[in-house]
Amino acid sequence: QVQLVESGGELVQAGGSLRLSCAASGRIFSSSTMGWFRQAPGKEREFVAAIRWTGGNAYYADSVKGRFTISRENAKNTVYLQMNSLKPEDTAVYYCAGVPVYIGSYYYSGAYTYWGQGTQVTVSS
Repeated sequence: QVQLVESGGELVQAGGSLRLSCAASGRIFSSSTMGWFRQAPGKEREFVAAIRWTGGNAYYADSVKGRFTISRENAKNTVYLQMNSLKPEDTAVYYCAGVPVYIGSYYYSGAYTYWGQGTQVTVSS
């Protein structure tokens, strides 16, 4: 069993930056895929970014490409989401997700096994 705990969400002005953290505890397999999703009020949960636990592959939604960066620090069992040039439309609850295997459908929330409780990001205009 893996537990995921997100932190770092807060209120920020448009154009600002935030770094979200996702601390994982439990057995993390080297084949794991880790992802960030977000859900705004009245909208479906959507893919933001994903990364392999080993290797350098990272993937992004078109809406955040060039502004957000996903990274991991294996020694700390932590995944980060650096968010720059934030826009009001980035306002959402951000969720960390994980699955203990390599998946091709990293953009699909149903492919993930473990989820954190979410952290609120609010971007004011």
